[in-house]
Amino acid sequence: MTRITFYLLEAAEDRARQRFACRLARKAHGMGQRVHIHTPDAEATREMDRLLWTFEDTAFLPHGTDVDDPNSPITLHESASPADHCDVLINLAPEIPRFFGRFQRVADLVGGDEASKALGRERYRFLKERGYPLEHHVIGD
Repeated sequence: MTRITFYLLEAAEDRARQRFACRLARKAHGMGQRVHIHTPDAEATREMDRLLWTFEDTAFLPHGTDVDDPNSPITLHESASPADHCDVLINLAPEIPRFFGRFQRVADLVGGDEASKALGRERYRFLKERGYPLEHHVIGD
């Protein structure tokens, strides 16, 4: 069964969630896992694409927006899911994607503003009602 972790960020701005997504993707990639980042829209996909190249001064994370590319260790998209196997789904969207059950692990990032928290609670409740094992971590600034 898919293991789901909610990361509750104290910071309210989207940039904090995006940077934390990069950190999670780096960690999973370093462990040899394939990662898919689900974004809320096409603009967020473009922003994550840029950020994955620049979030560290000395490195970048190999990635692509072509979810059908089996050679890309990290993919990102606002609506499509990877055609090939991925281990970790990082969710930046306000909803849980329909395809989340295909992943071994889901990292759901919740911002510190009230709107993000309310949407996060809805996702949490949806998953809990379906019996998924849930955990959460509070992430400070």
